[in-house]
Amino acid sequence: MTETPRTEIPEMFHTVLIANRGEIACRVIATLRRLGIRSVAVYSDADAGARHVALADVAVRIGPAPAAQSYLSIEAVLDAARATGAQAIHPGYGFLAENAAFAEACEQAGIVFIGPTADAIRTMGDKITAKLAVTERGVPTVPGIARPGLTDAELAAAAPGIGYPLLIKPSAGGGGKGMHVVAEEAELADAIAAARREAAASFGDDALFLERYLTTPRHIEVQILADAHGNVVHLGERECSLQRRHQKVIEEAPSPLLDAATRAAIGAAACETARSVAYRGAGTVEFIVEAAAPDEFFFMEMNTRLQVEHPVTEQVTGLDLVEQQLLIAAGAPLAFGQDEVRLRGHSIEARVYAEDPSAGFLPTGGRVQRVLHPAGEGIRVDTAIADGLDVSIDYDPMLAKVIAHGSDRDEALRRLVRALDDTAVFGFPTNVEFVRALLELPEVAAGDLDTDLIARRFDDLAFAEADPRLFAEAALLLDAAATAAAATRPRSSGVSSAAAGSEHAGSPASCSPEPAATGPWTRHDGWRLGPAAPRRYPLVCGERRAEVRVTGSGASLAVGVDGSDPLPASLREGDGLRRTIAIDGVSRTVAALASGAGGVAIAHGGAVLEVSVARVAHGGGAAAAGEPHLDSPMPGTVVLVHAADGQQVAEGDPVLVVEAMKMEHVLRAGVAGTVHVHAAQGDTVARGQTLATITPAADEAARTGSRIEEERR
Repeated sequence: MTETPRTEIPEMFHTVLIANRGEIACRVIATLRRLGIRSVAVYSDADAGARHVALADVAVRIGPAPAAQSYLSIEAVLDAARATGAQAIHPGYGFLAENAAFAEACEQAGIVFIGPTADAIRTMGDKITAKLAVTERGVPTVPGIARPGLTDAELAAAAPGIGYPLLIKPSAGGGGKGMHVVAEEAELADAIAAARREAAASFGDDALFLERYLTTPRHIEVQILADAHGNVVHLGERECSLQRRHQKVIEEAPSPLLDAATRAAIGAAACETARSVAYRGAGTVEFIVEAAAPDEFFFMEMNTRLQVEHPVTEQVTGLDLVEQQLLIAAGAPLAFGQDEVRLRGHSIEARVYAEDPSAGFLPTGGRVQRVLHPAGEGIRVDTAIADGLDVSIDYDPMLAKVIAHGSDRDEALRRLVRALDDTAVFGFPTNVEFVRALLELPEVAAGDLDTDLIARRFDDLAFAEADPRLFAEAALLLDAAATAAAATRPRSSGVSSAAAGSEHAGSPASCSPEPAATGPWTRHDGWRLGPAAPRRYPLVCGERRAEVRVTGSGASLAVGVDGSDPLPASLREGDGLRRTIAIDGVSRTVAALASGAGGVAIAHGGAVLEVSVARVAHGGGAAAAGEPHLDSPMPGTVVLVHAADGQQVAEGDPVLVVEAMKMEHVLRAGVAGTVHVHAAQGDTVARGQTLATITPAADEAARTGSRIEEERR
């Protein structure tokens, strides 16, 4: 990142507290360290071993894991600032970043809030008042109805005039929470109820409004900087149209949609938005644009904070936005004008989440066994995860951001795809393979984007599956591990050594090494008089199974899957976890890590697949069929129980709602019958935990009939 002209930061900014966690806390600490400013981290019990805690100069515990008792506690954060002598607080994004009461509390405590005024936060934090404010400045807004205190009846009455499809939006908050697209009138009442509940739970405010829903919308946002002296500039736009459930996945700068004239016009509108509230600091003005009419843009909202996707703007402008925030908060004027802002090249960012795309993007999390981050020209990684850290369900599931810069969009795209190839998280499912596959869609390559693209094309994305090549690679890796372990295993006699080297099936034990003997009895490649015995590996990956036979060693190494002819193979060590495996002359480099049950996890192309040694089941037949049950698809909290214990439910009826990492999942009855609820609202539940069982109606009828017949007897 290139240096820009700047005024020296005043002396009072010798210590800054970061009221946040995760990758944004690490990101802010990096700039503070570069500028020679002492950094203070805060942490909850869940984050005691977190990376941002280790990176900061000072770290202060502020409470237990629940955010309401730690990161959202204004008094706890201010106490930490007072105790450490912090003169300023950087809020990051999320938590208290857009909390007007927090900004006011900082001012009352004599601590600089690195962000806008409380009045600006309050106005722009309410989407209804924000629309009214920008309309007065001539900024175009999406047609709809937006005023405080709209009732359900008023929303329903206005809907026909707006037309379907329409979008229900909460007045408070962001991130897509509580937003619902309604295609027809019959869906409206239920959607309003759900939106109010989600808005109240997420933001403490259930106020709603309605907007026209554009059929091929593109999400374009503009980064602005405004100082306390009346200067406002924009730093170009970012394209954020690749979203799932209104949550951004891929962001880039500049947008491939806009021409120079539209870029200037939308930038000017963003600056007017900032002026409407006498804005101060870094902020983002979000617009929605119909793909077919890119010169028509509509104001959606203003985020009064640093955005998750700010690195792409940093890469194309050469500016450090955190440094700019510090300068503005310290009272310095902007060191450059609009005509000095230059956009260089193209930058694209992919968000890495602890979630399982194959399971509807449900949150995952757990212990990070190992993590591999990419590197190379134009590559930047903002992250807070490291080997051995625990990813909690208490907070947002974002783990990292992988950002690539290039001289043009094609080069940036190629670099990002390659970087995701070199990214791997071992320990739980992530979305790395998903975002890599997304980037290779023809529409994405062409820049033909809209906010519904992921929903339309998700089923067309190609994901890695267990195939003969994967099973062969796993067997070769297990075989190499078994051979290495056998080479250091204590031996009581040459005969037992020969026996141990005939046939095995993974899971080598690790023992203390002994000096190796010489001769044929010390070989571990199945040597015997005549042809070498194959080493057999019965393997399983998901629902797929295979038996792999490995023969020979060194130049004679060969592998065959499910009875196929053995193919020549080789395995070469690389850096860290990386191995280059060649089979029949075709090689590829993978990352591999030993997993449970004597298996191996293999990462390639963003995918991580776990291959285990199959176990033979002994005795017993099929398990008795149990009654239908509803299991939690993720670790989380029960936020709503729709059905009472003993209530009759129809197939598809909602029974419970589980929430984790800002995502709600509705558990519905799979059959009609009587529901038996095993969890209450507020309960913390584990993934796979049975929360309710249903006695099917047919079973109840049969039992009733049997009881009546018994009574007759």
